[in-house]
Amino acid sequence: MAGMEGGGTLSEVYQSARKLLLRARDGIERLERFESSVSGTDSPELSFAVKKDISQIHSLCADMDRLWRSIPAKSQRDLWKRKVEQVAEEADSLKDSLDKYSMRNQRRMLEAKERAELLGRANGESAHVLRIFDEEAQAMQSVRNSSRMLQESFETGTAILSKYAEQRDRLKRAQRKALDVLNTVGLSNSVLRLIERRNRVDTWIKYVGMVLTVVIVYFFWKSTR
Repeated sequence: MAGMEGGGTLSEVYQSARKLLLRARDGIERLERFESSVSGTDSPELSFAVKKDISQIHSLCADMDRLWRSIPAKSQRDLWKRKVEQVAEEADSLKDSLDKYSMRNQRRMLEAKERAELLGRANGESAHVLRIFDEEAQAMQSVRNSSRMLQESFETGTAILSKYAEQRDRLKRAQRKALDVLNTVGLSNSVLRLIERRNRVDTWIKYVGMVLTVVIVYFFWKSTR
């Protein structure tokens, strides 16, 4: 009678363990379907629930192992021993499947993180290249501006020198006319030499002015580079 009562209690525990096995197996199948889907989504809550069910099954197996040993009839003990061992083996198999799923999931998460880091570095390098192109464009624009300013300075200097040349020609013509007039009225040679000396001084002043203009244009060009 005690054996039957023990068997009845063992049967109830066994039925509870079988229900947990079915629920855990269904949970693992759902996890694997999630994994094989296009999105490859994961369900941490479901993984935790399956792990909890498997842990409870192992606890029930320990209870059943204690209970079947108390059955008086040897044939009944052997029968329940095989049943308990089968439940324990299925629970171990489910645990192994869950562990493999968890490892694959961790590997996918690591790969996704690495891809995100690579993409972030690629975006950073693209931004760096664009920044280089922008700096190069600014440098080219600065060179063009300096070249334009230099060209304008050169044209200004050329115009100034041209005006000096025109003024020199007018002065020479005026001096020649003055000399002709002085010669006509019979001025002395000393007066003529004085006029020629003044003419040479004016010529030197013009040359110095032209040289200074060239030097100013040169230094302005150097400062704009």
